[in-house]
Amino acid sequence: MLPVVSVQNVSMMFRLSRNREYRVKEYLLNVLRGRLAYEEFWALRDVSFQLERGESLGLIGANGSGKSTLLKLIAGIMRPTEGKVQVRGSIAPLIEINGGFDRTLSARENIYLTGAMHGHTRAYMESRFDEIIAFAELEKFVDVPVANYSSGMLSRLGFAIATLSNADIVIADEVLSVGDARFRKKCEARMQDMLDEGTTILFVSHSAAQVEKVCRRAIWLEKGRVRMDGPSREVCRAYSQN
Repeated sequence: MLPVVSVQNVSMMFRLSRNREYRVKEYLLNVLRGRLAYEEFWALRDVSFQLERGESLGLIGANGSGKSTLLKLIAGIMRPTEGKVQVRGSIAPLIEINGGFDRTLSARENIYLTGAMHGHTRAYMESRFDEIIAFAELEKFVDVPVANYSSGMLSRLGFAIATLSNADIVIADEVLSVGDARFRKKCEARMQDMLDEGTTILFVSHSAAQVEKVCRRAIWLEKGRVRMDGPSREVCRAYSQN
């Protein structure tokens, strides 16, 4: 059986400007004259791994280690500078706390909009609508613009949409860092249900204990490179003792 996610020798480079122009005119003149100076920053270097159907993988590492960049490459938001990323199946990315919502729209409108962006019909989203709202515990705020939501409410809505839309792969970045302990336990239980149903989960958290609890396997990224890949218990404990 082919892996649902295959990351092969992936590297990602960003160009950071060395220029310090504070005026638009000076910046544009340097662009026209070809005088812009850049510094290469490699967010990822030679990263490789595969994920099978129903596998749960946690990514851990310090800030700037490349975790979120890797998620964006897998989600198709960016393309790698080198290497290849292959994904087989539908993806529900929950990479930012606001889930990519249009903040001028209500929760109701954002549910249909997000569903359409993930390839779901309006009829399908209508069939899951009540379940999404109930899970997010937003029954009293369905028609309130999400600009008025707290970060916890946004996180609950984003998690509910991503995990109740029957995607083959769920990509989650720090989704359990916002909200109370009761809702975090609810999310962890939902993730376990998804794994039992064959969903593949790629999970990022600053909490090694949380990764160990949610995932069976973990990858420790350090300065854009894979330092350790193995059972989450072993990887998380090595990371915590570092």
